Amino acid sequence: MSRRPPRPLGRASPGDAPRRIAVFTEGEKTEPDYITYWSRVHRERVQVPIWHDLGAPMTVVTRAVEQKRDEDKEAKRGRGRASDEYWCVIDVDQHPNLGPAVEKAIANGIRVAVSNPCIELWFILHFQDQAAEIDRRRAQAISKKLLKCDKVLDKRALQMLADKYPEAKARAVRLDAMHMGDGRPARSNPSSGVWRLIDRITGDVTSIAGD
Repeated sequence: MSRRPPRPLGRASPGDAPRRIAVFTEGEKTEPDYITYWSRVHRERVQVPIWHDLGAPMTVVTRAVEQKRDEDKEAKRGRGRASDEYWCVIDVDQHPNLGPAVEKAIANGIRVAVSNPCIELWFILHFQDQAAEIDRRRAQAISKKLLKCDKVLDKRALQMLADKYPEAKARAVRLDAMHMGDGRPARSNPSSGVWRLIDRITGDVTSIAGD
């Protein structure tokens, strides 16, 4: 039986129910803080409960599948509503079961936002291009220097990331095109699909919904 995480972050808005995007993350602080920032900015139109500190990708995906199944059951009984979308935010790092985890997610209607090697690569793209492969420790060091903070994103860092979001998205899209042009697999190092989730939260319906 899988470990139950802390209660999800976020709360419902009064009145008509907003769109609901359920998010599941590996990390305890960095990813939840970043995603919560965006959900609060758009709280009038979207609700983003977050299950965090779930560990390895397969554990994250399994928890998302369980939650989706439970919400579907309750919705059919008229005891609640299922989320409109389910997302797993995961890093490549050194996880051996990433491929099977992504396959399981897709098979169960769960969308994934994968960063390779880690979410800090996504933060780097807000400030500069990163076309060469990079390892996790190097990405974390560069991100820390650029944001002037470590795992806990302070208000200044979050605002910087928000201001530079269009630039980061453009760089991430170019990386995907570069890998495709080189005949490399999707999610090759360096790459990040976090922008796809953020676009869904902000309501950019022109974005690609899945990774």
